Amino acid sequence: MPELGVSNAQLILAAKQTAYMVFVSLAVGTVLAMIMAFALVLTRSDSILPNRFIYGILNTIINTVRSVPFIILMVFIMPLTKMVVGTRIGTTAALVPLVIFIAPYLTRLFENSLLDVDRGIIEAAQAMGASYFEIIWYFLLPEAKGSLILSITTGTIGLLGATAMAGAIGAGGVGDLALTYGYERMNTPLMFLTVVILIIFVQIIQTVGNHLPLNQEIMNREESS
Repeated sequence: MPELGVSNAQLILAAKQTAYMVFVSLAVGTVLAMIMAFALVLTRSDSILPNRFIYGILNTIINTVRSVPFIILMVFIMPLTKMVVGTRIGTTAALVPLVIFIAPYLTRLFENSLLDVDRGIIEAAQAMGASYFEIIWYFLLPEAKGSLILSITTGTIGLLGATAMAGAIGAGGVGDLALTYGYERMNTPLMFLTVVILIIFVQIIQTVGNHLPLNQEIMNREESS
């Protein structure tokens, strides 16, 4: 699109880079967050594996990371980014701060989802002699599945905003396109288009995230009837 100052290829590349940053960091962050969330829930003083030391350490780390604004976090951990991926700039380099940003954020969301599960279900599982793994896999996860999906949806949208900020350090994507070719060149039409692209991303993510728990609830009702 010459009238926007960029080509169609550049727009497509920016969208692909944004999708790459979002979904790769989301996948890694979700795994880490799920582990930390279960650790927090299970080691609470009123849970089945109380451990004040582990809970205290995890809780402090998560609160500390979450208190740092993402733009500062990116700059602060640049040496770590360089050590992990071999460079401080670029789309792949942005994955390191994005994962560190989203993992604690999702951990809190997952923790709340798991804590919402009726405690009577866990007590019933223990009464049946279920192991800790069975309690997690067959009771906690199925009961919290819908809420966990909505938590991932919320986290994904927050992550999308973080990828836009990552453009400030040359991470590529829609944010970098808006900053380099839009803001710095006073290209208002391009900046407007990047906002539209981000809105479309958010609408797609939210729509999918809203329908998955609903479909799961319908399936559960059909199985129970």
